Amino acid sequence: MNPWQLLDKSLCDPDFRAVDKGDALRQIAERAARAPALNDLGVENLHRLLAEREQEVSTGLGGGFAIPHARVQGLSEFVMFMVVSSKGIDFDALDDEKVQVFVVIFAPANRDKEHLRLLATVSRVLAKRSILKELTAAKTEEALHETFARALTDEEAPSSTPQGRKKLFLITLFYEADLDDVLEYLIEYGIEGATVIDGKNMGSYVSAMPLFASFLGFMREDQEGAKIIMTLIDAGIEQALVKGIERITGNLDKRQGALLLSLDVSFAKGTLSMI
Repeated sequence: MNPWQLLDKSLCDPDFRAVDKGDALRQIAERAARAPALNDLGVENLHRLLAEREQEVSTGLGGGFAIPHARVQGLSEFVMFMVVSSKGIDFDALDDEKVQVFVVIFAPANRDKEHLRLLATVSRVLAKRSILKELTAAKTEEALHETFARALTDEEAPSSTPQGRKKLFLITLFYEADLDDVLEYLIEYGIEGATVIDGKNMGSYVSAMPLFASFLGFMREDQEGAKIIMTLIDAGIEQALVKGIERITGNLDKRQGALLLSLDVSFAKGTLSMI
């Protein structure tokens, strides 16, 4: 599934106007009802699905973006479009800032794996620093569609994962700010399960030893926590995964506080997949 092919240009709107969150959801539902795949559901049902999802937790990601989405029973294909508000709309975003760009997704209820990967891909595209300015500058549906489609195609997540020899993939992160981005990237790449283990930096122990008390701060004991992501991957995607993770962490040969290990597996039985 290529995300850029799902974006429906006919439903995109570069001049979206709503006064508040409730009005935004209503207008989004009205626009979604124009899609042939959703037409039979009607505006009220589509609005209800979006509102129920928002009650769980806001889809306003922060940074000016939101991804309102819903799972639809009986839907046979994904419906995705984008609307942009130049002034921004209060949408209960995680950073309490107004939302300018809304990427709307209605997904078949029986295709959760693809739904998760699509959300992860869109989220990573919206995290790019320049994309907000580019999208809000688009004046036509065509320009909006082309800008977002180009950003989507720049992502390198494959449509399928090659099968073959397995490797144990271990990612240690001392900076928890990287954790969400790395997990999103793994989902986007088709990794369907991983274990996240809590660990501690050795500096938090060493600085407490009497012998090394004078070196307080030398080993960054302020970074006590570490997160270790463990998953099983196919050897064929190892280098592509490393490249993608380094887009998040920076060059691992030059950065402290992050380590990636890939180990050969002689035997494996079972799965970490939770999707």
